[in-house]
Amino acid sequence: MIIEQILNAKGREVITLRADNTLREAASLLDERRIGAVVTLDGEGEIIGVLSERDIVRQVARGGGGALDMDVGSAMTRAVITIGAEAKVDEAMQLMTDRRIRHLPVVRNGRLTGVVSIGDLVKWKIAETEAEAQAMKSYLSAQY
Repeated sequence: MIIEQILNAKGREVITLRADNTLREAASLLDERRIGAVVTLDGEGEIIGVLSERDIVRQVARGGGGALDMDVGSAMTRAVITIGAEAKVDEAMQLMTDRRIRHLPVVRNGRLTGVVSIGDLVKWKIAETEAEAQAMKSYLSAQY
């Protein structure tokens, strides 16, 4: 299974913000859309950062409620880790585990085409394992 297949099934909508949006706006968007992170793009559509719930919480812990007025660009992670759409799910899971991230922007030909979360990947791995187990049960039932 490759990442492209997960995006085809779950959809490719990517929620983005600008670096000049406030953390308050970002938090409202995360809550409204029930997501854990947003991608930040520049004017040409290039990825310049990722802002997660953790980034917002970290800023509030350091600066109190006033931190919600700071801009996304000041709080986002700028060293964005991405993965290609043709990458295998296991590769993405390993990358997320090693780098301790929960959201992974997916790129094709240098352009953002989707985002997968660790939850998306785990869901697909469970479905794959269940399908293999069912196939094995069917095979064994046919043999005996």
